[in-house]
Amino acid sequence: MVKLILGHKGSGKTKKLVELVNTAARESNGNVVCVEKESQLTYDVTSRARLTATDTFCIRDYASFYGFLCGICAGDHDITDIFVDATLRIGGRDYDELAKFLAKVNELSKIEEKNITFTVSADKEEIPASVFEFAQVI
Repeated sequence: MVKLILGHKGSGKTKKLVELVNTAARESNGNVVCVEKESQLTYDVTSRARLTATDTFCIRDYASFYGFLCGICAGDHDITDIFVDATLRIGGRDYDELAKFLAKVNELSKIEEKNITFTVSADKEEIPASVFEFAQVI
């Protein structure tokens, strides 16, 4: 299942994401991964969750971002939850590309049976309506 945390900069998206990561790490029977653009959440996210930064791997568009998420899933079949902060900063602000990316991630989450949550710095009205057919806003 794909979930979105929407809102403009400073609206508390990252704080909510960190709470969700820490809760999932505490309650999950598997592994939890938190993906961010740069290493900034080191002291906020519990050490029980694996924290990784996309800048380390030169991820700069949605195609490579999708491949990165596939690699995470392929490398550890015990992952139950993946959390991603700063989605638009990683993949870009093209909302149509975001919608295509999220559609592919939705299929990945079904195949791999993983919950994947993204923060997106935008209002619901800015995101293409097709996204909400498969992504739940929290």
